[in-house]
Amino acid sequence: MAKQALFAGSFDPFTIGHYSVVKRALPMFDKITIGIGINSGKKSMFPVEERVKAIEKAFAGEERIEVKVYDCLTMDFAKEIGADVLLRGVRTTKDFEYEREIADINLKLGGIETVLLISEPEYASVSSSVVRELITYGKDVSELLP
Repeated sequence: MAKQALFAGSFDPFTIGHYSVVKRALPMFDKITIGIGINSGKKSMFPVEERVKAIEKAFAGEERIEVKVYDCLTMDFAKEIGADVLLRGVRTTKDFEYEREIADINLKLGGIETVLLISEPEYASVSSSVVRELITYGKDVSELLP
Protein backbone atom coordinates (compact mmCIF):
# COMPACT_ATOMS: atom_id res chain seq x y z
CA MET A 1 0.00 0.00 0.00
CA ALA A 2 1.22 3.48 -0.85
CA LYS A 3 2.30 5.64 2.04
CA GLN A 4 1.81 9.15 0.68
CA ALA A 5 -0.69 10.52 -1.82
CA LEU A 6 -0.83 13.85 -3.59
CA PHE A 7 -4.33 15.23 -4.17
CA ALA A 8 -3.71 18.03 -6.66
CA GLY A 9 -5.96 20.66 -8.18
CA SER A 10 -6.67 24.36 -8.32
CA PHE A 11 -9.36 23.99 -5.63
CA ASP A 12 -10.94 27.32 -6.54
CA PRO A 13 -12.77 26.71 -4.24
CA PHE A 14 -12.25 23.44 -2.33
CA THR A 15 -15.73 21.86 -2.32
CA ILE A 16 -17.50 19.21 -0.24
CA GLY A 17 -16.75 16.81 -3.08
CA HIS A 18 -13.01 17.40 -2.70
CA TYR A 19 -13.36 17.10 1.07
CA SER A 20 -15.17 13.78 0.69
CA VAL A 21 -12.43 12.34 -1.54
CA VAL A 22 -9.73 13.23 0.99
CA LYS A 23 -11.71 11.92 3.99
CA ARG A 24 -12.44 8.63 2.20
CA ALA A 25 -8.79 8.26 1.17
CA LEU A 26 -7.34 8.87 4.64
CA PRO A 27 -7.60 5.19 5.71
CA MET A 28 -5.58 4.22 2.61
CA PHE A 29 -2.55 6.45 3.19
CA ASP A 30 -0.21 7.53 5.94
CA LYS A 31 -0.16 11.07 4.59
CA ILE A 32 -2.09 13.08 2.00
CA THR A 33 -0.66 16.29 0.60
CA ILE A 34 -3.28 18.57 -0.90
CA GLY A 35 -1.40 20.41 -3.62
CA ILE A 36 -2.80 23.65 -4.94
CA GLY A 37 -1.46 24.03 -8.45
CA ILE A 38 -0.88 27.51 -9.76
CA ASN A 39 -1.84 27.82 -13.41
CA SER A 40 -0.70 31.19 -14.75
CA GLY A 41 -3.09 30.84 -17.69
CA LYS A 42 -6.13 30.41 -15.47
CA LYS A 43 -7.84 33.29 -13.68
CA SER A 44 -8.75 32.36 -10.11
CA MET A 45 -11.70 33.64 -8.12
CA PHE A 46 -10.02 33.15 -4.75
CA PRO A 47 -6.42 34.08 -3.89
CA VAL A 48 -4.21 31.05 -3.26
CA GLU A 49 -3.60 32.11 0.36
CA GLU A 50 -7.35 32.05 0.99
CA ARG A 51 -7.63 28.57 -0.54
CA VAL A 52 -4.79 27.28 1.63
CA LYS A 53 -6.43 28.65 4.79
CA ALA A 54 -9.85 27.21 3.88
CA ILE A 55 -8.42 23.73 3.30
CA GLU A 56 -6.29 23.84 6.46
CA LYS A 57 -9.38 24.90 8.43
CA ALA A 58 -11.43 22.04 6.94
CA PHE A 59 -8.83 19.52 8.13
CA ALA A 60 -7.80 21.22 11.38
CA GLY A 61 -6.42 18.66 13.80
CA GLU A 62 -5.71 16.05 11.10
CA GLU A 63 -1.93 15.67 11.26
CA ARG A 64 -1.75 13.39 8.21
CA ILE A 65 -2.90 16.16 5.86
CA GLU A 66 -0.63 18.90 4.58
CA VAL A 67 -1.49 21.72 2.17
CA LYS A 68 1.16 23.00 -0.24
CA VAL A 69 1.23 25.30 -3.26
CA TYR A 70 3.17 24.43 -6.41
CA ASP A 71 3.79 25.85 -9.87
CA CYS A 72 5.28 22.99 -11.87
CA LEU A 73 4.01 19.78 -13.45
CA THR A 74 2.04 17.73 -10.96
CA MET A 75 4.19 14.65 -11.60
CA ASP A 76 7.33 16.68 -10.79
CA PHE A 77 5.76 18.09 -7.61
CA ALA A 78 4.76 14.56 -6.57
CA LYS A 79 8.39 13.44 -6.88
CA GLU A 80 9.59 16.56 -5.04
CA ILE A 81 7.43 15.77 -1.99
CA GLY A 82 7.96 12.01 -2.14
CA ALA A 83 4.37 11.06 -3.01
CA ASP A 84 3.84 7.43 -4.01
CA VAL A 85 0.58 8.02 -5.90
CA LEU A 86 -1.68 10.74 -7.24
CA LEU A 87 -5.17 10.79 -5.76
CA ARG A 88 -8.02 11.97 -7.96
CA GLY A 89 -11.79 12.16 -7.68
CA VAL A 90 -14.09 11.20 -10.54
CA ARG A 91 -17.71 12.37 -10.82
CA THR A 92 -18.70 11.36 -14.35
CA THR A 93 -17.58 9.25 -17.29
CA LYS A 94 -16.28 12.47 -18.86
CA ASP A 95 -14.11 13.01 -15.76
CA PHE A 96 -12.95 9.39 -15.98
CA GLU A 97 -11.79 9.71 -19.60
CA TYR A 98 -9.89 12.90 -18.81
CA GLU A 99 -8.32 11.45 -15.66
CA ARG A 100 -7.37 8.21 -17.45
CA GLU A 101 -5.46 10.14 -20.10
CA ILE A 102 -3.61 12.19 -17.49
CA ALA A 103 -2.92 9.07 -15.41
CA ASP A 104 -1.44 7.33 -18.45
CA ILE A 105 0.93 10.25 -19.09
CA ASN A 106 1.89 10.57 -15.43
CA LEU A 107 2.75 6.87 -15.33
CA LYS A 108 4.59 6.84 -18.65
CA LEU A 109 6.59 10.04 -18.16
CA GLY A 110 6.69 10.40 -14.39
CA GLY A 111 6.53 6.80 -13.19
CA ILE A 112 3.74 7.61 -10.73
CA GLU A 113 0.47 5.72 -10.37
CA THR A 114 -2.94 7.33 -9.98
CA VAL A 115 -5.70 6.20 -7.64
CA LEU A 116 -9.22 7.25 -8.68
CA LEU A 117 -12.05 7.50 -6.17
CA ILE A 118 -15.59 7.64 -7.52
CA SER A 119 -17.62 10.51 -6.15
CA GLU A 120 -20.35 9.78 -3.70
CA PRO A 121 -23.67 10.23 -5.57
CA GLU A 122 -24.73 13.25 -3.54
CA TYR A 123 -21.57 15.13 -4.65
CA ALA A 124 -21.56 14.14 -8.32
CA SER A 125 -22.95 17.50 -9.45
CA VAL A 126 -20.75 19.63 -7.19
CA SER A 127 -17.81 21.24 -8.95
CA SER A 128 -15.67 24.29 -8.30
CA SER A 129 -16.91 25.88 -11.52
CA VAL A 130 -20.57 25.46 -10.46
CA VAL A 131 -19.78 26.94 -7.04
CA ARG A 132 -17.97 29.90 -8.63
CA GLU A 133 -20.96 30.52 -10.92
CA LEU A 134 -23.37 30.48 -7.97
CA ILE A 135 -21.13 32.88 -6.02
CA THR A 136 -21.02 35.22 -9.02
CA TYR A 137 -24.82 35.46 -8.89
CA GLY A 138 -24.92 35.98 -5.13
CA LYS A 139 -26.22 32.54 -4.14
CA ASP A 140 -25.48 30.92 -0.78
CA VAL A 141 -22.98 28.12 -1.37
CA SER A 142 -22.25 27.26 2.26
CA GLU A 143 -23.75 23.77 1.84
CA LEU A 144 -21.31 23.09 -1.01
CA LEU A 145 -18.18 23.97 0.97
CA PRO A 146 -16.68 22.06 3.91
